[in-house]
Amino acid sequence: MQPYPGQPEQGVPMSVYPQPGYPSEQPGYPPGQPGYPPSQQGFQAPPGQVAYPPPNQVGYPPPSYPPPEQGYQNGPPPGQVYLPPVTNQPGMGAALGAPMGAPLGAPLGTYIGPPGLEYLAMVDQLLIKQKVEILEAFTGFESANKYKVLNSLGQDVFSAKEDTDCCTRQCCGPSRPFEMNILDNQQQEVLHLVRPLRCQSCCFPCCLQELEVHSPPGTIIGTVEQEWSIFYPKFLIKDENGEPILKIEGPFCGCECCSDVDFVLSSVANGQELGKISKQWSGLGKEVFTDADNFGISFPLDLDVKVKATLLGATFLIDFMYFEKQNQNN
Repeated sequence: MQPYPGQPEQGVPMSVYPQPGYPSEQPGYPPGQPGYPPSQQGFQAPPGQVAYPPPNQVGYPPPSYPPPEQGYQNGPPPGQVYLPPVTNQPGMGAALGAPMGAPLGAPLGTYIGPPGLEYLAMVDQLLIKQKVEILEAFTGFESANKYKVLNSLGQDVFSAKEDTDCCTRQCCGPSRPFEMNILDNQQQEVLHLVRPLRCQSCCFPCCLQELEVHSPPGTIIGTVEQEWSIFYPKFLIKDENGEPILKIEGPFCGCECCSDVDFVLSSVANGQELGKISKQWSGLGKEVFTDADNFGISFPLDLDVKVKATLLGATFLIDFMYFEKQNQNN
């Protein structure tokens, strides 16, 4: 009798047939690994060297980083414009949305001129407002004049204060000699005005009014000199070398009725009109009961900052000569 397929034959041991479950170990597989290699003992020094030197000891190679730059030695590279740092003063930031009264910025590009006057290179108009003195308005007691110099946006540029004693103010009135300190927003003196005691009458042409403009104090950058004239106010603006640059001519007797009073600026070289100093009408009440005046100055943008500063001084001189006296008489 034959066995069924898959049925073991009689008398044959079971070990001859394959057993169910996992197959037996196949030949050819690599023997089992003993495990992970032992841990390293650390970095070994190269042959001939005992060990690396400890930190901060001689033996390390020099650092490969470049040394820090020390700045330009002989100015910026060719074709590159050096921008000076912002030091003071409402500058261009005001036009870009900076808050009112923010510090002014230095002009772009290279500035050449007295320190502290950088902002004048950026403007073609200034406003001057005299502070109202309540005591002076009610008692007639002459006090030291104080002014604010503003830009066209109404932001503070400079402040000015007369430096005189009480006796001089009461005895000499508007013809008094004075010194005036003009400060920036950091309370640093940038301009110093000096007006000596001179005669104001047209009957004495040999001793007319003048004013010196210093920046820094002790260094004259310009002068304002009155020219002899019977009916029309006339002044000369001179540079630090005494050379005439501009001339100023006012209206008849230096006054107008209930309107602005304009003093025209023109070039000495060709007579071209370049701007004006305008005494602004402040209203009947303020004009009669106070001597607080408002002025506006317009000039070319590219005018030398020294000449601009001298025109600022000329405005104060015109105020003392023609409008302080008028208000005092009223």
